[in-house]
Amino acid sequence: MDNKDLNRVEDFSNSRLFYKTYLCRDENAPWVTLIHGVGGSSIIWHKQIREFSRHFNVLVVDLRGHGRSRDLFTAYMGRKYTFEDISLDVLKVLDHLKIEQSHFVGVSLGTILVRVIAEIDPDRVQSMTLAGAITRLSIRSRFLVWVAKVFKPVIPFMWLYRMFARILMPNRRHRESRSLFIKEAQKLYRREINRWFRLLRDVNPLLQYHVEQNPHVPTLYLMGDEDHLFLNPVKNLVENNDMASLVTIKNSGHVCNVDQPADFNRQAIDFIRRTH
Repeated sequence: MDNKDLNRVEDFSNSRLFYKTYLCRDENAPWVTLIHGVGGSSIIWHKQIREFSRHFNVLVVDLRGHGRSRDLFTAYMGRKYTFEDISLDVLKVLDHLKIEQSHFVGVSLGTILVRVIAEIDPDRVQSMTLAGAITRLSIRSRFLVWVAKVFKPVIPFMWLYRMFARILMPNRRHRESRSLFIKEAQKLYRREINRWFRLLRDVNPLLQYHVEQNPHVPTLYLMGDEDHLFLNPVKNLVENNDMASLVTIKNSGHVCNVDQPADFNRQAIDFIRRTH
């Protein structure tokens, strides 16, 4: 299938991230926006784009400081990031492209951004597909964040990142997703990493708010059955939300769209088509 592939690199003074669109042959196809997690880039979706663009118009973005938006952090020197700031970056790209509504797919920390976008502009969000969703930091997760806080001044961050990647994606079949995240994280500036790390330290109140405020948006959680840090909290959340459902993907870890792409694509595409 030949896709029309439109590339745009916009100046950050105009609040544009790097993005790509892949247009479906069906002129009436809905839009789907794919949002990666911290330390990744839009490359994380390389196993989704071809199949998704058979059914939808697809938008992928590189979040500030990541991928081909790597140098955009300089506009925020001396400023802290907020999840709202980063979510507004994405919405400004949709405004620029005149996309009035979209289905959103996020992975890992990108799932938090999708939730924030749904709060900022609920009419924009037709559905949410949340893969490897982070809905609560467990005691173990908070301990890992504390370890990073204590040791990052004396230990190279990539050592810590590799350790976290190994803990989060420990199995042999997680090797591809683990290697991909490490490779992309190596491209980040250290100051950029510190900004995102400070954001992560304060994420629990926001996650608790999300648990208490169930969105009135059709939501599918796609979780690997080996996502030992984040699967159980999602199970508990779905039990109390009539608009949400959970599909567990077998033989898959935290980044289930890379570990088991065929199953992920089938589940996500079927859900989006049902909810459009």
